[in-house]
Amino acid sequence: MIRRIFKIVSTPAETPELVLAQWRALSGQVPLMYIMLVSNTLIVAWTHLAVAPVELTLYIPGVLATFCAVRMVLWWRGRHRVLDLDKARIHLRAMIWIGAALAIGFTAWSFALFPYGDAYLQSQIAFYMGVTTIGCMFCLMHVRVAALAVGLCVLGPFTVFFIGSGQETLVAVAINMIIVVAVLLMILLGNSRDFADLVASRSAIVQRQLETQRLGEENHRLATRDALTGLPNRRSFDRHLSDALLRAEAEGREIAVARIDLDRFKSINQIFGQLAGDRVLVEAARRLDSLRRPDTLVARLESNTFGLIFEGPVDRQTLAHAGDVLCGAMRLSFEQPGGVIHLTASAGFAVSKLGDKAECLFDRADYALSAAKREARGSAVVFSEVHAREINRVRHMEHLLHSANLDDEIYVVLQPQYDVSLGATTGFEVLARWRSPELGEVSPGDFIPMAERTGRISKITQCVLRQALAISQILPPSIRLSVNLSANDIGSTTAIEQIVALIDRKAGPCRIDFEITETAAMRDLQQANQSLLTLLGLGARIALDDFGTGHSSLTHVQQLPLHRIKIDRSFVAEVPNDIASRAIVKTMIDLCRNLGISCVFEGIETEEQLRTLVSLGGSVMQGYFFGRPMAVAELDDYLRRERSLSRLEGRSVG
Repeated sequence: MIRRIFKIVSTPAETPELVLAQWRALSGQVPLMYIMLVSNTLIVAWTHLAVAPVELTLYIPGVLATFCAVRMVLWWRGRHRVLDLDKARIHLRAMIWIGAALAIGFTAWSFALFPYGDAYLQSQIAFYMGVTTIGCMFCLMHVRVAALAVGLCVLGPFTVFFIGSGQETLVAVAINMIIVVAVLLMILLGNSRDFADLVASRSAIVQRQLETQRLGEENHRLATRDALTGLPNRRSFDRHLSDALLRAEAEGREIAVARIDLDRFKSINQIFGQLAGDRVLVEAARRLDSLRRPDTLVARLESNTFGLIFEGPVDRQTLAHAGDVLCGAMRLSFEQPGGVIHLTASAGFAVSKLGDKAECLFDRADYALSAAKREARGSAVVFSEVHAREINRVRHMEHLLHSANLDDEIYVVLQPQYDVSLGATTGFEVLARWRSPELGEVSPGDFIPMAERTGRISKITQCVLRQALAISQILPPSIRLSVNLSANDIGSTTAIEQIVALIDRKAGPCRIDFEITETAAMRDLQQANQSLLTLLGLGARIALDDFGTGHSSLTHVQQLPLHRIKIDRSFVAEVPNDIASRAIVKTMIDLCRNLGISCVFEGIETEEQLRTLVSLGGSVMQGYFFGRPMAVAELDDYLRRERSLSRLEGRSVG
């Protein structure tokens, strides 16, 4: 028993949750304890009125009962009050001391009253002390220190007093009291421990619920917020757009969607690094968010693309002004540790129509963005009826291309590649053309990107290659043909296998040069290398088209198995008058010579351009100056004229 009491007394301080739970439990039990205490005390005093002095039957019990009544009222009035932890501790501590003091006071009063009664009244005193003590301990069971204090303050004097009386009955009562209180203490301590465990369990459940809620909120934030910029992400944007359309339709008004794209952002990452690119995105997001109206949502949709939903005024003039402001904000310099970054942004706006779906509205904004990049890079375009007609035309064209009999509708034209050092044509570039039965002649600038987007480009490549292989059979052995390969072609093992199968069917050596662009090679350099090596094994040669327009041309020249590079027409146009252009072209010619590969210049249109390039060391030329793309039927006449001209020049020299 002593060890158990010592263990309880030495138990660490209760947790905050337990203290508050004890306070709530006692708020309902302590008033009942005081009612019991006052009632029992008044009954004992009443039974001793005739035998005990008035001080012991009126004054002392009156003071004790009044104090208890006041405490009862205070506890009763505060039973619904919510206390903070510190005040709850103070009240519990005060209750322990007051409880111990009252136990001592009532015990002393009981002993003072004991001598004045007969055996029945003395038995009543013993019964009063025992029952009242047990009742108080039960009421204080949730605060074990308080119950223990009351029990010890009564049990100790009670035991000494009654055992010291020498009366066998009273000694037996004292012993019985010790046993009952000891058992009661064990039960109360067990209940107190269970109560503490219950509170701890409830607290743990609450903590788990809070943690679950926190994780749920965090998961929701991660699911709906962009981790880098803190803006809503694409999922959140799509949900807000659907909800905004429903509200707008219910209220009979319009909303607008904008898509903003940072132009040439990929070069920022390549030149300044990924970290600088992230800083630019964060700052761009901050600028866009700071400019938005309260009824506008700004979201990051993907890498360098942001989306906006406007629910306020969305007339064309307002949107055009918003586009100017937003694009203007992106033109401001971005200060970075590695230097100042300048960029532009293009934007596309679209206004909702009755019955619009979110996907349709967003697609119109996306088309307006494409128009801005194509026609007015660095500014904003609002989707109009003109764009709607263009979309219908493109969709109709896509449908026709998808259902076209490519072998019948795709034909080729050839543009000569002239070697000025030999004075002869050494090759032709084979260019695809589409003659639709419904649309007539369709520009390659329209159907080639469309075929790449829809996956028809590999079929077109095979049509062109079949015709090129057939043409190569009727050309002189010294002339080679160049066929363009798309990113889909060199990135697909199946497409390369089909190309290999076509070449294997033809007898004789392969005289095909396959032209690839830097953009196509950049998609998957390893796969591109594998595809090109396969083609090299057939006797084909590889040329890098549009050299100088990519982001890392020299790297590609080094890493790809090339026989030739074609210098983009953008360098040729200014070469007669621009010193920098001449220096760049001279460097390219020297590079090709050092690497042992040939060099072709595209876009030669004037004699002045030709003379300048020849003076710099160029030899193989292609452009309108030497010949426009011609039909296959015109090849014989073209080659005959060239041979005749060559013979005449030979005689004049002789």
